[in-house]
Amino acid sequence: MTYEQVVEKIRSRYADTDVSSVEGTQAIQVNLSGKNTEGIFYIEIKDGKVNVEPYDYHDNWATITVNPTNLFKILDGKLDPVLAYTMGKVKVSGDLQTALRFIKLAK
Repeated sequence: MTYEQVVEKIRSRYADTDVSSVEGTQAIQVNLSGKNTEGIFYIEIKDGKVNVEPYDYHDNWATITVNPTNLFKILDGKLDPVLAYTMGKVKVSGDLQTALRFIKLAK
C-alpha cells in the first residue's frame, strides 16, 4: 500500500464519523513509517466535520508515529492501542487521550 492509498483509506474511514458533539478544533498528526509508505498527514475535527489531509499540522494535540499495518490493525480492533503503545509499535507525543479519542472515532 502506498502513502497516498493509506491517506485515502483513512479519509474514507472517517467520512461518516459523527463529531457533532465535539466542540472546537482538535487535530492529531500521523507520521507513517515503513518502506514505501513514509509520510505525514493529519486528522482534524473542525466545524462538525473530520478532515484528513496530507500535510503537517503544527498546532496538533498529539503526534502518532506508526506503520500502516499496525495503524489499520488498531482501527480494525485487531490490536489494542494501549498494548501497541506499551510494546513500542506506536509512539505518541502530546496528549495520549486525544490520540485514543481519534482512534475510537474511526471505529
